[in-house]
Amino acid sequence: MSRIDDLIAKHCPNGVRFIELHDLFDTKNGYTPSRSKLELWEDGTIPWFRMEDIRTNGAILADSLEHVTDKAIKSGRVFPAGTLIVATSATIGVHALITRPFLCNQRFTALILKKDCSEIFRVKFLYYYCFVLADWCTKNTTQSSFASVDMKRFRLFKFPIPPLEVQDEIVRILDSFTELEAELEAELEARRKQYEYYRDSLFRSYASRPDTKVIQIKDLGEWYSGGTPNKSRASFWEGEIPWFSPKDLKQTQLSDSIDHISHEAARDRGLKVHSSNTILVVTRSGILKHTLPVSILLNEGTANQDIKALRTNEHVLPKYALYVLQNYALEILRKCHKAGGSVDSIETKQFFAFPVPLVSRVEQERIVAVLDKFDALVNDISIGLPAEIETRRKQYEYYRDKLLTFEEAQ
Repeated sequence: MSRIDDLIAKHCPNGVRFIELHDLFDTKNGYTPSRSKLELWEDGTIPWFRMEDIRTNGAILADSLEHVTDKAIKSGRVFPAGTLIVATSATIGVHALITRPFLCNQRFTALILKKDCSEIFRVKFLYYYCFVLADWCTKNTTQSSFASVDMKRFRLFKFPIPPLEVQDEIVRILDSFTELEAELEAELEARRKQYEYYRDSLFRSYASRPDTKVIQIKDLGEWYSGGTPNKSRASFWEGEIPWFSPKDLKQTQLSDSIDHISHEAARDRGLKVHSSNTILVVTRSGILKHTLPVSILLNEGTANQDIKALRTNEHVLPKYALYVLQNYALEILRKCHKAGGSVDSIETKQFFAFPVPLVSRVEQERIVAVLDKFDALVNDISIGLPAEIETRRKQYEYYRDKLLTFEEAQ
């Protein structure tokens, strides 16, 4: 930080100038070419970015999951390399830097650096400052059928203009944080794969034993469907009961959810409030393209219609059911994925009929004890690599906020 302080003291001791977004960027809306016109998509070579690209591959992108053809281009131009995209509706504030010519969908506003500003800014610095813009966006929305950013005020948002030396140093520091985190994430991913390989080997070894039963998933216990209370009843959404949706199932163990409902809402919708040790499985959601999330509740809660809940019977330990479902998740996804439909889903009949091994209670306890230790090492944010990554992430956010705070020159 001392070098930054020295540079600021040298070049801008009385603060820096700011520039409004509309003077800095040309703004363009993204769009989705017609899906019914195959000539717009077949054998396309032009990257077409959507939120899934950022979730899958990060926020500095050279290619996309989907591509379009030249015929999909409006006004004869694609967005140039070095353009920033910012989500101004739906998942507001998410942003990325695109390093090649491209198009994107309508959730994004493209920020194209004006030529006369290219000599006073590093694009990477602007990318990092978009974290400040992102925070502003989440606090300045308009409501209609869905939340979106107040675009009139968006165009008036101000960016600082620190000297290039300061921008370069800020980028260097923040890059070092992100590179270290990426290295730790890669190591953690390798450990996760080792854990998954060991877990799979463990279950397959038990499955081959003559004393192991093979049962269907439906026989693990009692299964329940979820639902969504009336969104127009404000009182329904001011309660204390955790209401889980697929976006919550990012951890093996769940203690709370993003949204909460009241007991009145649960009764009105006929939703069962599940106790701790209930297993939640996502069976309908866009995320089923890649994974089948399975988690266990640490406290009571209920779930929406995209999730099925399992209360195990007296022959099955909850944690054993959790691990066996996690172990066969990808196989379940391959064999039980429902064809067609606007949202990816699991075919319920095939899911419930899927075979899994069931060992004695004593063997279940042994399996759970071993896998609990492995799972903690790769998922528990209070210990090991996950804890170190969480610490680094907090440090990064702290320094990012500090580095990107400037006094405006009067």
